[in-house]
Amino acid sequence: MTEIKDSELPNNPVEAQGMLIKAFYMKFGKDALPLIREICGKQGRALGLKIKKKLPDTKLTTVAKAFAQTYDPSEVKIVSLSEDQFRIRGTACPFGLENTSRELCEAVMEIDCEYFRAAVSDKINLTITSTIAAGDSYCEASYMIGEEKKK
Repeated sequence: MTEIKDSELPNNPVEAQGMLIKAFYMKFGKDALPLIREICGKQGRALGLKIKKKLPDTKLTTVAKAFAQTYDPSEVKIVSLSEDQFRIRGTACPFGLENTSRELCEAVMEIDCEYFRAAVSDKINLTITSTIAAGDSYCEASYMIGEEKKK
């Protein structure tokens, strides 16, 4: 086995997952995106169903606040929050996808999208306005209750 420098080690399980996702994407390219999206979606759905059981209600405002509390407040901020929209901005990617690709970010963000669909409503839609993965200086995403997701 090759020697691994301490600086190359992940700081947490999410970073480790990101390393695996990036390696898979680097090896298989765009062909890997549907599989990454599918598996990330399953993870998000599982997490959404779990949080749904723990919260007093399934309003977007309640779920969004619980979601935001799982992140470092110096890196992630709620931009706006209402009964039908949640907008969040981050300055670091928890998966370490910086400067990879927008499409990889979109596939991995299926985790968060399915989280909100499972916990709040199947009518949640995600819009990624900017992403560090594509070289933007920050990530910004909006979750809005709209029409039901087409399968």
